[in-house]
Amino acid sequence: MSETTLATPDYWAEACKHLARRDRVMKRLIPQFGNACLQSRGDAFTTLARSIVGQQISVKAAQSVWDRFAKLPRKMTPANVLKIKVDDMRAAGLSARKIEYLVDLALHFDSGAIHAEAWRGMGDEEIIAELVGIRGIGRWTAEMFLIFHLMRPNVLPLDDVGLITGISRNYFSGDPVSRSDAREVAAAWSPFCSVATWYIWRSLDPLPVEY
Repeated sequence: MSETTLATPDYWAEACKHLARRDRVMKRLIPQFGNACLQSRGDAFTTLARSIVGQQISVKAAQSVWDRFAKLPRKMTPANVLKIKVDDMRAAGLSARKIEYLVDLALHFDSGAIHAEAWRGMGDEEIIAELVGIRGIGRWTAEMFLIFHLMRPNVLPLDDVGLITGISRNYFSGDPVSRSDAREVAAAWSPFCSVATWYIWRSLDPLPVEY
């Protein structure tokens, strides 16, 4: 699947109605962004590789490193990534640790240790458990993958700084927010926590987040 193929969730309109009914902040936020919604692009391997490349660097820096790295294989597949020379990966701007992570990711996919085709039928926590077995992928990355790639409707990424900051600004007048405060706010969002999270992110940065 090419990078330009976009998919959107079929539950979005229903989720927006539900959130606007149940939550005063969502009722105010949702209309501000028109028809924009979550979009999924690319395949599972590419999405996870991008998330590894983007760790701990700015979005702009991540994009330029990704653009250089993506030119190295003829096509972005696990088998092709395993053939790239380490020196070429370093020249693209990847650290030694990120190279190790990308190789481990490619090995998991290439060897069949990862059951990507079975994910559609698996629960969120089962998929997270499988993903965090790959080096360089923690719970936050796995949750971003559930939201942006698998478009699971009810993910609440409590380790996400943007989500916590957005809840603080929109619900607590900027006061500090604990994880349990965030959980309480999100109780009204279920079963569409992913959608509410996306709108909270948009309230901080009007440009849509993409992975």
